[in-house]
Amino acid sequence: MKKEEIDMSIDKLDLQSPDLVNENFEKLAALFPNCVTESADGKVIDFDLLKQELSHAVIEGNRERYRLEWPGKREAVVTANLPTTKTLRPIRQDSVDFDNTENLYIEGDNLEVLKILQESYFGKIKMIYIDPPYNTGNDFVYKDNFTGDKEEELFESGQIDEYNRRLVANPEASGRYHSDWLSMMYPRLKLARNLLTEDGVIFISIDDNEVHNLRKICDEVFGESNFVGELVWERAYAPKNDAKYISNSHDYVLMYTKSIENFQIGRLSRTEEANARYSNPDNDPRGVWKASDMSVKTYNSECDYQITTPSGRIIEPPTGRCWSLSKKAFLERLQDNRIWFGIEGNSVPSIKRFLTELKFDGMAPTSIMFYKDVGHSQEGAKEVTALLEAGAFDGPKPVRLLRRLLTLANTQQDSIILDFFSGSATTAHAVMQLNAEDGGSRKYIMVQLPETTDENSEAYKAGYKNICDIGKERIRRAANKIKEEKRAKAEKEGMFADFEDTQDYGFRVYRLADSNMQDVYYRPQDYKQETLDLFDDNIKPDRTPDDLLAQVMLDWGLPLSYKIEQATINGKLVFKVAQDSLFACFDKGIDEAFAKEIAKEKPMRLVFRDNGFASDTAKINVQQLLKQLSPETEMKVI
Repeated sequence: MKKEEIDMSIDKLDLQSPDLVNENFEKLAALFPNCVTESADGKVIDFDLLKQELSHAVIEGNRERYRLEWPGKREAVVTANLPTTKTLRPIRQDSVDFDNTENLYIEGDNLEVLKILQESYFGKIKMIYIDPPYNTGNDFVYKDNFTGDKEEELFESGQIDEYNRRLVANPEASGRYHSDWLSMMYPRLKLARNLLTEDGVIFISIDDNEVHNLRKICDEVFGESNFVGELVWERAYAPKNDAKYISNSHDYVLMYTKSIENFQIGRLSRTEEANARYSNPDNDPRGVWKASDMSVKTYNSECDYQITTPSGRIIEPPTGRCWSLSKKAFLERLQDNRIWFGIEGNSVPSIKRFLTELKFDGMAPTSIMFYKDVGHSQEGAKEVTALLEAGAFDGPKPVRLLRRLLTLANTQQDSIILDFFSGSATTAHAVMQLNAEDGGSRKYIMVQLPETTDENSEAYKAGYKNICDIGKERIRRAANKIKEEKRAKAEKEGMFADFEDTQDYGFRVYRLADSNMQDVYYRPQDYKQETLDLFDDNIKPDRTPDDLLAQVMLDWGLPLSYKIEQATINGKLVFKVAQDSLFACFDKGIDEAFAKEIAKEKPMRLVFRDNGFASDTAKINVQQLLKQLSPETEMKVI
């Protein structure tokens, strides 16, 4: 035996007595797995349930109710309701066509971002798609129990980074394995529901690990009656022969709507295969048709009669059934050539269903989405690899899958689509692709935590230091590809001379940040002259007018997608948002002359810096002038 092949390891004594409690726990868990639950301290035995398992009589205990409980649920509810002082800072250098685009890409913790979007996008999102961590034991979950005053300490200790990232490993051995995942998902879903339109819909990708729990919390958040379907996506095109038990070839996509009474599902385009089921063997002038069974199980004496075929054969309803038509209704349809007895006129009668008379346009979607129709996981990976010219992302969904979901959501041409676990930004890609196909102007909002990529990954080697870098670059390149394809199509069809591409290919980048306002917390005895100087300006010195405008738009409940123009009025820089919806000027030296000029444009809203006026007198005079010259203008200061 070679020297390097000799096993030199020696088992070591653990030098401690057996842990009898753990041993007994494992024995009970093996005998009564249903009695194992999770508590704040980890996995424990539910002794009330164990007593019931060991008794033939009903054991009195806590009052039973039908609901999903887990350690940390109350904290998760509180987390969703806590306000945030965070804001979003625009990053123009990463954006494309910042002032004109209506698409958004937001970097940061999606829980905080969802809170920030509540006012501006409440009830405005038509479709939400998310692909959250599946809780496989190998991925991460968000920990949301960090309070603001602890953040500096956490940063210093390395528990969070400069982006305030809160991702932690959640191995299967964790005592709060399911609970931590549920606590992460619950507040985010609760906030997401607020953003949906009344006919809005949410899709959530998930696998077997948590689909059962996800159904329960979605029933609670969205209402069990608003459950639309549990779609099965065939994500693999070939079985894994090395699977220990069953080769798992699917994922799920849960589908809930805000209000089932208002929701109408989008139907699929008819396929050649579906149309092939219709024919016209009797050359009916109404076009192709399909024969439909004329018998039903529900018995009705009026529908129990004999029918004589054109060949003279007498036919009665099948045993235990009757006809679906009364005799009168049958004779009316027979007269209208809507009954079919076969080519020889000797078959059991059936009803002719004409393709042109179908009740709905398109086909009803099915609960199974086959990869041949919507793509598979490898297709999604290849799409990103081809665009970024590197193996840059693991597990992205294919564009065709998101295109299918956009159809099922029945998105209109001006709908807003949100993805707050956006990953490689497949959703944005799919929205742009659909707009290119039908001329729509759908808008997207992507939200993604800037998780760092592994230094050994292909993405990192290709220059993508975090997932946001991947998502933003994918959108840029996908937009260019779609633009080029449209131009090439116009040239091929001879319409290039008249070709005008008005599609929105841009996106505004925003980054989650602390408030733009100064944090001043001093006791009276701690005040010094340099401290008092802070009150001269309540805005942090590193914040730009763009930063202030974003926070003003959010505070005033205006969508961040509104068009922004810049103008100079009386020597001052003025931001004009959505024409006259909002005027903002953060320059100093605001006076009566400026007020007179800006009043001519009659803006709906007007905002200044609190210390931006030439003097206290000027501040009062500006306010009075606006009341006289533009009484409909609402003026505020920050």
